[in-house]
Amino acid sequence: MFGEKDKKKVDSQQMNGFIGKGVTITGKMEFEGSVRIDGNFNGDIDAVNGTLIIGEGANLEAKALIDTAIVSGEFKGDLEGKSRIELRAPGKMYGNIKTTNLVIGEGVIFEGTCEMGSEKKAGSFGVAKENEAKKMGVL
Repeated sequence: MFGEKDKKKVDSQQMNGFIGKGVTITGKMEFEGSVRIDGNFNGDIDAVNGTLIIGEGANLEAKALIDTAIVSGEFKGDLEGKSRIELRAPGKMYGNIKTTNLVIGEGVIFEGTCEMGSEKKAGSFGVAKENEAKKMGVL
């Protein structure tokens, strides 16, 4: 089915970091490879060449720029994925998503905005006003 190849790719990557349940971290995280968060994180995440896995019990309040994200926990903020963002049940996403590929599973809560397309460069949150004007002209 859809996503099987991508799922195997993510599962086969080396896990470079792990934030366990009961752990709370505030700050800036930068990484390559894969990081799994099952605890709490508040801050910025910069992993343009990395995979972020957010476990079922995780709570994140962040601005994240990543290659790939798999969200099964709760994420509040801006999430920009260069390649793919996957929201899996019982995941909750409150905020803005920008990506080229988005998968939302059954039972996921998503409240916010989503911008898809390959014409914008990574890290361009807040530059959408000009494009919104162009979209409004088309309507």
